[in-house]
Amino acid sequence: MREVAEKTVFKNYRMCLRDAVAIFTKQLINNLFDANHLTQSGLQTREKFLKILERLSIENGKNLWDDFEDSFIIIRQKLDLDAVAAEKNDPAAKSLEEVYLAYPGFYAIAVHRLSNQLFKLGVPILPRMMSEFAHSITGADIHPGAEIGGSFFIDHATGIVIGETTIIKDYVQIFQGVTLGGLQVKKSLASTKRHPTIENGVIIYANATILGGDVRIGADSTIGANVCITESIQANSVVTVQSENHIFLKKK
Repeated sequence: MREVAEKTVFKNYRMCLRDAVAIFTKQLINNLFDANHLTQSGLQTREKFLKILERLSIENGKNLWDDFEDSFIIIRQKLDLDAVAAEKNDPAAKSLEEVYLAYPGFYAIAVHRLSNQLFKLGVPILPRMMSEFAHSITGADIHPGAEIGGSFFIDHATGIVIGETTIIKDYVQIFQGVTLGGLQVKKSLASTKRHPTIENGVIIYANATILGGDVRIGADSTIGANVCITESIQANSVVTVQSENHIFLKKK
């Protein structure tokens, strides 16, 4: 095996950066919500960011950090509204503190809002690595390019997929297993809008699938569980599956 390795030339991809990005992302989240943690490790987080960019051969790291840091207050304000939406809409939520500390959907949104900001600043690779870290611990796969509005609530999180060009407006709720994806997977479509637009106040229940860049789900609509949608839906609609399965309860 050693002889094969010595005779073979491979490009070095520094896979250990995955661990570094996981530590950086966790520290970033802790700083965002805990002033004491920020006081202790704020500078260390900045240095981690600069080191990661250096190892990814990304230039202008200090200016990128300054621009990124300038967004933290707005991101925190948005996340506070997301937490309120979770407490308001989930009957299982006993307090805001529970949402902040125990809800995987909220954690996935927090990482997304940070990675999305880096994506908009034009930072390559790192935003996607952050989103994949969140995916690994929450079960929600949200591309950093997706645009997500205010007061967003993800319940349970497991199995959720939100594609790169998805647009989600305000006061939207989605449940486990939801896919907001593309109709086709072609490299030639990379620069086009491939994923749906979800208007204000939409609720999308478990395992629903909505596909296509031209698809728009109208405001205040409800998409039922297990529905598959490939065409636009008007506002105030209710879409459900008519099941042919019937369950009969027979008494002994």
